[in-house]
Amino acid sequence: MAAAIKARNMLEGFVREGSFKWLLSKKSSFDEEFEEMGRSPSASRNWIEGLSPLANMIVRRCSKILGIPTTELQESFNSEASETIKHPSRYARNFLEYCCFRALALSVQVTGHLTDKKFRRLTFDMMLAWETPASSSQPLVNVDEDFTAGLEAFSRIAPAVPIIANVVISENLFEVLTMSTGGRLQFSTYDKYLSGLERAIKKMKTQSDSSLLSAVRLPRRERIIEVDGTVTSQPVLEHVGISAWPGRLILTDHALYFEALRVVSYDKPKVYDLSEDLKQVVKPELTGPWGTRLFDKAVSYKSISLSEPVVIEFPEFKGHSRRDYWLAIIQEILYVHRFINKFQLTGVARDEALSKAVLGILRLQAIQEISSINSVSEKVLMFNLCDQLPGGDMILETLAGMSNVRDLEHTNTHKAGGGMYSISAMAMVSNLGFVFGSNLSDPNETGLAVGEIAVGEMSSLERAVKESRNNYKKVVQAQATVNDVKVDGIDTNLAVMKELLHPVVEVGKLFLSLAFWDDPLKSLLFCLIFTYVIWRGWLAYAFGVALIFLALFMVITRFFNQGQVDELKVLAPPPMNTMEQLLAVQNAISQAEQFIQDGNVVLLKFRALLLSCFPQASEKFAVGLLCVALILAFVPSKYLYLVTFLEAFTRYSPPRKASTERWTRRWREWWFSIPAAPVVLEREKEDKKKK
Repeated sequence: MAAAIKARNMLEGFVREGSFKWLLSKKSSFDEEFEEMGRSPSASRNWIEGLSPLANMIVRRCSKILGIPTTELQESFNSEASETIKHPSRYARNFLEYCCFRALALSVQVTGHLTDKKFRRLTFDMMLAWETPASSSQPLVNVDEDFTAGLEAFSRIAPAVPIIANVVISENLFEVLTMSTGGRLQFSTYDKYLSGLERAIKKMKTQSDSSLLSAVRLPRRERIIEVDGTVTSQPVLEHVGISAWPGRLILTDHALYFEALRVVSYDKPKVYDLSEDLKQVVKPELTGPWGTRLFDKAVSYKSISLSEPVVIEFPEFKGHSRRDYWLAIIQEILYVHRFINKFQLTGVARDEALSKAVLGILRLQAIQEISSINSVSEKVLMFNLCDQLPGGDMILETLAGMSNVRDLEHTNTHKAGGGMYSISAMAMVSNLGFVFGSNLSDPNETGLAVGEIAVGEMSSLERAVKESRNNYKKVVQAQATVNDVKVDGIDTNLAVMKELLHPVVEVGKLFLSLAFWDDPLKSLLFCLIFTYVIWRGWLAYAFGVALIFLALFMVITRFFNQGQVDELKVLAPPPMNTMEQLLAVQNAISQAEQFIQDGNVVLLKFRALLLSCFPQASEKFAVGLLCVALILAFVPSKYLYLVTFLEAFTRYSPPRKASTERWTRRWREWWFSIPAAPVVLEREKEDKKKK
């Protein structure tokens, strides 16, 4: 009783003395609530010791949403949570998460919850409370600043509402939303983002409810995601041969459709299926008049069902952001079906994956309204991101495992009693007014929990995402060093390569010196040692010892350098003018052409030998092949290695040098005597009809 009176007196004192001035001065959503709690006789029962004032306010709101007293909520948490989660050092934040997740799982089932300003403010205030959950926490905002939320708070609360974010893309989404606010999320920006989501949902719902492609979409219950080409100022062109034809482009959750525009109507739609495994490739493409490649504003679609790639252009006066947007959303649908086909997802798990892709596209549409950055497409689309992130395949494997487990074990988790997990993406999409797939008759009956976040714990998906992001940061750092060391000019690059290969060249020179017996004593000693190694069958051990020495060298170097890498010093060649550079390029091309010609001559001579164009040489060649085959079949490999080594390293020794030169001359004479097989060049007749 004394504790209750103390809590009430403390709350009244806070309100009377203006201790919440940092909140009330901004006319936040807490002012009336604090005053109400200060006047209420039940204030002491609603106040939980150990929680900050802000956290107490959020718990009170969650209690009203769930229709459960705060004391009962606390008792439920204490009975369901493990001892680790209830540890005093983590109790306040974990209990706050428990209340938030349960309240959000119930709130998002209300149709039109995104339009509710109280819901928007609630989710943002949850982030603020998450940063200062305990009574000992200090507010992270000052009286002269707007309330802002950090990355960790956003990444914990936002994924509990799948339309707002998910675990995989939450960090990227936060970076986009806070790019102009110094890494802290303001409510004004957050509110604009949710407003954009609301408009994107209405637009997609209108398109899905329209009669577009109704006869084609009906069998698979496809839903329209995006439409373009209906406005004359922003046409969509399909390239056929050297001509282009305008039309309407429609993307559904299964396929891409193009309807060519005629005088007063559209042609029968061409279907480019994204759901089947047709080895599809979707990539950016260059287009231009009469088949030229000038403008980077098109998308190329290729599959085994088409004889040639399809090119769809998105003309615009400046940049290629429109093309990039369409490229990203087409790839997102293609990648989600690859994910479904790879892990053989069916039923609810399949619809859940499609729903994640649809929600990602809705987020992208919302971001485009508030961000001028053109490179955010792949950052906020989950399946695009997993295709690019190091370890993205591990994220998808984790997602597939979670989907299959939840398919068997869960309906909406808040009804299962725990309330520890967020609502599923599929249930979210259903509550927004969409129905995907043919397995949903009642979302409450077949929904499943996402399970991407859990109170006080890092889920398997979060661990996979964190590891992938750490690897990605390493890749970015490594790529930065690669970009720093790139130099311009053929001569400069050759100088750098020569310096890098200097140790290898020196080792090669040493072996050549041994092979040519420049120092007979060293060559004899080398031959004796390696002959003994091969004879005893120690060749594998010898290579192993060499690798061990290399590893020891790396360890010793790391120990003495302490992470500092010596810069490679390269003597830069004298600068070359434009004409000298052109001559150097021409010389390099000539050398490459000569190398290719010599290679063709060798191949044509082998063709002549195989086809017996020169019978005498072919007979000798056949006899030689037969002898080699018999040797390989009957002689142990140890002796083959030994003979090969001795032949290679003793041919220029004093006893064999004269005979080697004589046999080399005979070999060259025999090779030059072999004629090359004839070649006839035929030009393709250009009699094809141009479309």
